[in-house]
Amino acid sequence: MSEEMHKDYAGAKLGMWLFLFTELMLFGGLFILYAVYLQRYPAAFVQASRELSLPFGTANTLVLLTSSLFVALAVSAMQKGQRGQTLALLSATVVSAAVFLINKYFEWSAKIAHGIYPGSEHLKDMAPGQDVFFNLYYITTGLHGLHVLIGAALLVWVLLGVKSGKIGPADNVALENSGLYWHLVDLVWIFVFPLYYLIL
Repeated sequence: MSEEMHKDYAGAKLGMWLFLFTELMLFGGLFILYAVYLQRYPAAFVQASRELSLPFGTANTLVLLTSSLFVALAVSAMQKGQRGQTLALLSATVVSAAVFLINKYFEWSAKIAHGIYPGSEHLKDMAPGQDVFFNLYYITTGLHGLHVLIGAALLVWVLLGVKSGKIGPADNVALENSGLYWHLVDLVWIFVFPLYYLIL
């Protein structure tokens, strides 16, 4: 019985790593597309980047890095049987996700209020290349935001499982896999932030 559980555990971990690989390919494709257009419109990309809010981008980077630490500590706490600490750390991660999404909402709202959004007349009147930059920006950050939302939902599900006792030190694959997914969310943003906010 224990061997069967071990096989299931290994299979679940392998399945998650394969899934994460496909996710990396998805975002990797967007980053390659970005690189191609950056080569074509370097000056336009630099100018468009200056329209983004560096304080919002920096704040969200710090939020995600901190949340990734919370998840890692939650996994460690669960392995040590510290249920209360695990719940607290998972809750902190979910709150961090909410803060990230709220920040992104205000950032997008400011851009939309200034007429900078896909298909807008203002965007069409910008210099060639700037429209490409913002279209890629909305696609990439929108897709990433969706992953943040999904990751937060997974962590809430895990949190409820820990609270009910269904997830514990002896069976915590759901927590570890959700943690891996959240680290992916963090990793993707580590690339998004410098590419879109820090172009020199």
